[in-house]
Amino acid sequence: MRFQRAGGWVFWWVCCLAALAVSGSDRVIPTLISEVIFAPEARHNHASCVVEAPDGTLLVAWFNGSGERKADDVKLQASRRRPGSRSWEPRFTLWDTPGFPDCNPSLHVDAQGRLWLFHAVILANTWESTLLQARVSARWRTRGPVRWDGMEPVLLAPGEEFLKVLNGHLPRLQQEHSRPDLTSRQRQEVSEFIEGIHLGATNRLYRRLGWMPRAHLTTVAGRWMLPLYHDGYSISMVALSDDQGRSWRPSGPIVGVGNVQPSLTVRRDGSVVAWMRDNGPPPQRLLRAESRDRGETWTPAEDSEIPNPGSGAEVRVLRSGEWIFIGNAVESGRHSLAVWMSQDEGKTWPIRRQLAGALPGQGSFSYPSLIETRDGGLHATWSEVLGGRETIRHARFNQAWVRSAEF
Repeated sequence: MRFQRAGGWVFWWVCCLAALAVSGSDRVIPTLISEVIFAPEARHNHASCVVEAPDGTLLVAWFNGSGERKADDVKLQASRRRPGSRSWEPRFTLWDTPGFPDCNPSLHVDAQGRLWLFHAVILANTWESTLLQARVSARWRTRGPVRWDGMEPVLLAPGEEFLKVLNGHLPRLQQEHSRPDLTSRQRQEVSEFIEGIHLGATNRLYRRLGWMPRAHLTTVAGRWMLPLYHDGYSISMVALSDDQGRSWRPSGPIVGVGNVQPSLTVRRDGSVVAWMRDNGPPPQRLLRAESRDRGETWTPAEDSEIPNPGSGAEVRVLRSGEWIFIGNAVESGRHSLAVWMSQDEGKTWPIRRQLAGALPGQGSFSYPSLIETRDGGLHATWSEVLGGRETIRHARFNQAWVRSAEF
């Protein structure tokens, strides 16, 4: 018995020393650890978002159900992982609106350590009927379901100035996308797409409903900026709050041909860049727009150098000042998930690494969420589909791993 106890203490000390060695060299030795949060299943699991609690606990949320907007059983699920734990806790229902699909959770932890949940409630089984909801909780780190302290819809009313700005961009978009290198069918697709933007925006109810979150909320000079998009007419905007989420108002539109699901980065000079999925006609590129007034107004969306197959992506600013992109950096398919890094605030992306991959048609890795935790680690979650079964995968890696090989 004494020998067993001594052996146990030796094993405990070896584990502690190994943990210290790994944590102390995390930024030097390339590190990648990946695992699924729950066993793959036939149900649809998609659009995850990850955040870190003040004590280092990770919380991941996603939507789960028999489908998406057309399935009324879709609800938000979540799981926690405690510091030092080797596994994720059993998943639980984060929120469920009975009889309505709940989609696209976006999580935020404020300066008080409270958890914010922004998500889409689908009123009539179409993306255009989305009602944006916000919930907050100061009691979210204990085991089991989150106990919400308050909840209310985020009501946004883009007005006539919004419509004026949007319509003012459409003739230029029509001209730019009527290039001779496009086929007549592609030019017709562009014209119909732009006409759909105009018709959708002229409907006041259509302008006020349908706004959905996807990526993390970003702050600049005390202002909260929640990136939103409208899947009905494929444009984006930002919900702005100058009182830490007590009230919200819409920014001007971010106008382009199919720019949705924005992710926001802030430059050192305070200007903001929105990076958006390409939801329109070809070519397939991650789209970008800029704001120099803390998200009030935006330049038109234009192509970046990053390929995009019509899939969600996220771009974040690291504490080092470098920018990091995660997404499907290919023009077709979701079989490859990559991480790119930029040292010049998104002008170039020379550092590239594949995070997950399969042969085309043999797997899907998409809709990633990414954070940098207090210990300098990078944590990503994404939707994974293999063999017709779905789960949410989590990976912890470091900058050294991204730099250790080119994509």
